Amino acid sequence: MENCYLILLGAGPGDPDLIIVKGVKALEKAEVVLYDTLSHPDLLDYAPADAEKIYVGKKAGSCQNSQQSINDLIVQKAREGNYIVRLKGGDPFVFGRGHEELTHARAHDIPVEVIPGISSCTSIGELQTIPLTKRGINESFWVTTGVTRNGGVSEDIELAAQTTATIAILMGMRNLPKIVNIFKRYGRSTTPIAVIQRGSLPEEKIALGTIASITNEVEKKNLTNPALILIGDVVQLHPEYATWVSRKSGTTEAVME
Repeated sequence: MENCYLILLGAGPGDPDLIIVKGVKALEKAEVVLYDTLSHPDLLDYAPADAEKIYVGKKAGSCQNSQQSINDLIVQKAREGNYIVRLKGGDPFVFGRGHEELTHARAHDIPVEVIPGISSCTSIGELQTIPLTKRGINESFWVTTGVTRNGGVSEDIELAAQTTATIAILMGMRNLPKIVNIFKRYGRSTTPIAVIQRGSLPEEKIALGTIASITNEVEKKNLTNPALILIGDVVQLHPEYATWVSRKSGTTEAVME
């Protein structure tokens, strides 16, 4: 396997133009590309025409393309002496199992390089001009998964709900009602929230509201995964938030037109 090499490459949040230059250079040398569901198909055009392009995305309820099968495929292609690019949506080390693949490859003496990607947790709100931090509003942000391995809600969300931090939640749409209830328990019903589906892409959709109203707004917009949930006072800085706000019984509620 002396000529083999593995690149763990972040594809960015969706828009293919948001991949970093070093990632493009890696794809241009690829002999094998193993790509995920959330990596934009146009990125494959950077790879040579004769490169082997293999879809390894995972689907809920399917054992096809399990993590173990992906790990085994990396080793198989490496043993064939290939320069492999493992193209992963977002950043490979942010809920991307990139380090699991790195560990498995190194255990089989495969050289590995990591090329970071722009993570949706930081970029999607930014593209909507919502900052994760703003002087005078908050001093930190949390990034957490919205669903644990057993389908539940991470305990970190309960901790985050007790702070003034911005909370960025990935993979949380299935548990949105549970997440809302956690914030309500801590008296956060009027806290601003945004749900952004397929951020950075032409088909992007956004729902703005408060903890109390967001589930209704999401239903109106028919939002589903993949989506980012952003919670915190910084959401009020979205340029359209103020126009969607009305006063009801002395509390702030978002109204979507």
